[in-house]
Amino acid sequence: MSSGTVPAEESGRAAARRREQRGWYVYDWACSVYSTSVLTVFLGPYLTSVAKTAADSEGYVHPLGIPVAAGSFFAYTVSLSVILAIVVMPLAGAAADRTGRKKPLLALSAYLGAAATAGMFFLDGDRYLLGGLLLVVANASLAVSMVLYNSYLPQIAEPEERDAVSSKGWAFGYASGALVLLANLVLYTAHDSFGLDEATAVRICLASAGVWWGAFTLVPLRRLRDRRLPAEAVGARRGGWGQLVATVKDMRRHPLTLGFLLAYLMYNDGVQTVISQASVFGSEELGLDQSTLIVAVLLVQVLAVAGALGMGRLARSHGARNTILGSLVVWTLILAAGYFLPAGSPVWFFVLAAFIGTVLGGTQALSRSLFSHLVPAGKEAEYFAAFEMSDRGMSWLGPLLFGLTYQFTGSYRDAILSLILFFVIGFVLLARVPVRRAVLDAGNPVPGRI
Repeated sequence: MSSGTVPAEESGRAAARRREQRGWYVYDWACSVYSTSVLTVFLGPYLTSVAKTAADSEGYVHPLGIPVAAGSFFAYTVSLSVILAIVVMPLAGAAADRTGRKKPLLALSAYLGAAATAGMFFLDGDRYLLGGLLLVVANASLAVSMVLYNSYLPQIAEPEERDAVSSKGWAFGYASGALVLLANLVLYTAHDSFGLDEATAVRICLASAGVWWGAFTLVPLRRLRDRRLPAEAVGARRGGWGQLVATVKDMRRHPLTLGFLLAYLMYNDGVQTVISQASVFGSEELGLDQSTLIVAVLLVQVLAVAGALGMGRLARSHGARNTILGSLVVWTLILAAGYFLPAGSPVWFFVLAAFIGTVLGGTQALSRSLFSHLVPAGKEAEYFAAFEMSDRGMSWLGPLLFGLTYQFTGSYRDAILSLILFFVIGFVLLARVPVRRAVLDAGNPVPGRI
């Protein structure tokens, strides 16, 4: 082989890798509109109003004969979707690693979720059960698809690239969410000009997220490729829950990886709770109207793009772990500042939203890329199933603390301040993880900066 052949082959592999990376980014662009427009803005209030239309004189609906307060139906449905996701995610991850066929499973979960979201156009009148079913399917499908999507990261990016690649993926997602939400808000606020009533405008906004999700999923499905496992590796793997048990046992051999997951569970629960409860804090404690809260959501989405990319650059010089630790300090300061925000002052709420957007994308992106270094080769999907379960499966701890604090103190300011606990504990646990040794223990090459 001539000396010029090797560089040519390396250049060809690098070009193929970049092509896959560009396709990989587009899935974040495709599915993030569901999280932003559907879950964060439109579905909760709308599904609650549909449930109230179907409620009896005492304000209860009766799914499967069980009395449920109409105002709680959305929250219970989200919880049910999380439970279903916890059951399905490890099965999908194990199946993907056992067969090496991630792409068909990604296609199945993505299009099932996109179809359920598009079907929300038919959610009108008193069809609260239809809305609940579509929400459960869409939410669980998104969770499964993210397990498969995240598991591609170690395969399409070299160790030195992963922080930047993961950050670009999150940036694509936040940019997409902001763009579609802006279009949705134009339609919603000017629905009369388009000859639509408010409910029809909301249903179009919901369905458009599903159409967007499905259309752009075509790009990663064309560009990503499956990696077949050696025959002996396939034969050694189990299916279903047997593989999950084997994965848990295997993770016990990598206690530093488990240590990172525990730290991530804590601080990410704090992140998710801040995002989900910020609107309640803004409306109930600060007296801000709906339009102010929606503008704040848009601000977070836009700044999260720059934040994800900026923190990705910081990680190149300071390492992913140190950059995440710095972001946790910022999160703690954000919550402390939130305690002192004056009521009725949207400007200061926007300032707080700006700081949240700046650290939100980077915290999530760098956590994903850092974890990718701690996953043993060939076990990406099943380990990322555990990662996604740490993200979604334990997301009830923060809201529980938030709710209990409010119940005992009667103050949303105390409730928001209580969430500092998650960031402090997460900081301490992450600081105790020797990441270089954790990467070596997982059998992976150690990048220059981590």
